[in-house]
Amino acid sequence: MPIKIPNELPAAKVLTDENIFIMTEYRAITQDIRPLKILLLNLMPTKIDTETQLSRLLSNTPLQIELELLHTRSHESKNTSEEHMLAFYKTFDAVKDNYYDGLVITGAPVEKMEFEEVEYWGELTEIMEWSKHHVHSTFHICWGAQAGLYYHYGINKYLLDEKLFGVFKHKVERKQSILFRGADDEFYVPHSRHTSIRREDVEKVPELKILASSDEAGVYAISNDGGSQIFIMGHSEYDPLTLCKEYERDKNAGLEIKVPKNYFPDDDDTKYPNVTWRAHANLLYSNWLNYFVYQTTPYDIKQIHKL
Repeated sequence: MPIKIPNELPAAKVLTDENIFIMTEYRAITQDIRPLKILLLNLMPTKIDTETQLSRLLSNTPLQIELELLHTRSHESKNTSEEHMLAFYKTFDAVKDNYYDGLVITGAPVEKMEFEEVEYWGELTEIMEWSKHHVHSTFHICWGAQAGLYYHYGINKYLLDEKLFGVFKHKVERKQSILFRGADDEFYVPHSRHTSIRREDVEKVPELKILASSDEAGVYAISNDGGSQIFIMGHSEYDPLTLCKEYERDKNAGLEIKVPKNYFPDDDDTKYPNVTWRAHANLLYSNWLNYFVYQTTPYDIKQIHKL
């Protein structure tokens, strides 16, 4: 089944060109099916890239998805046009009375700052608190995962000695986890961050379970009991060239940046990157949508707050 996205969203043409099945709003209204309502809080500066990446993954299931885009009112996007934001994004005030089967909170390039120093921290915490009663399952990504763990469980982040940058091997720790049902014992995930969390801090919280990790990149996937909160430390949604663009950006700006690990063949940045994480990314999002959203969300979406 397709993902339903706004008719003129740039992602629609990109995904159609990739032969990915999407559904326009016009066609969706003719189907007598309740789609899964997914809200995407996009905190990334490259909003069009991120909304396209996540739309691609959310579309790869037999389920009909209705995607809404959310941004913070307390931060003005400098890398995305005002026209795009006004056409496709809503603020929290416009959605706070609604209920959603799933919420995705992206990462953000603010990780070196203390959480409380981020200009939209107050608004983000309001959204995360609201999600407890208006969202069936929330999927946090990278800094969004760190923010969620800090807000919900008091788990802090720590500055790394150097940027964790590249594609790293991971392993499934909890074989019985349905989030990783069908996964290989080892899989790869891109990372691009300056901060991390500590395993021992997570293990002190009884309701949290570490599902997967990496010897180099640390804890990767965490779930609370029941799966209403999922925390993913890496960027499985990244396109083949996302790390390359970040690398070229920093290099051209004269910043100290190393070649991303396990990315370019022979670490030669003139060669096209090896893409080793797409199968895992598709499985991860498919399992989240199926097992943590579709299989357990109430048909009457307004009943979410009673669960």
